[in-house]
Amino acid sequence: MIALLQRVRQAAVHVDSVEIGRIGHGLMVLLCAERGDTEKEADMLLKRLVNYRVFSDPCGKMNLSVSAIGGGLLLVPQFTLAADTKSGTRPSFSPAAPPDLGKRLFDYFVEKAQEQPDIAKVATGRFGADMQVSLVNDGPVTFWLETPRR
Repeated sequence: MIALLQRVRQAAVHVDSVEIGRIGHGLMVLLCAERGDTEKEADMLLKRLVNYRVFSDPCGKMNLSVSAIGGGLLLVPQFTLAADTKSGTRPSFSPAAPPDLGKRLFDYFVEKAQEQPDIAKVATGRFGADMQVSLVNDGPVTFWLETPRR
């Protein structure tokens, strides 16, 4: 699985001009399941994500996680993160999980994220929808996390 995370002051997602998710200070996470991924990869990625130290401590060093600051998570499904862009001028999406698996793993990830005791709020995008995501980047600070390939 792949996660592109951005530290934000706030972030929101809209579908058909209706806001379906919003967080304040926290992480906006674009999330992608790849072929062969299972709940094991989702669990591994979530554990790393909620403990990844990208927020500043009182000395200005990135020593605090979203859990440590009680921040929010905006989880947005984004299959294009798995694109193969090694050649040509059009990406191939064959590395991405098929839609049914992708949705199942996204829903599982969201469910497990909602069980995290130190996360203030978990908001989501909608799998398969045309979404508009807005955010106020904090830093900007952006990281790419992924589980080991099978």
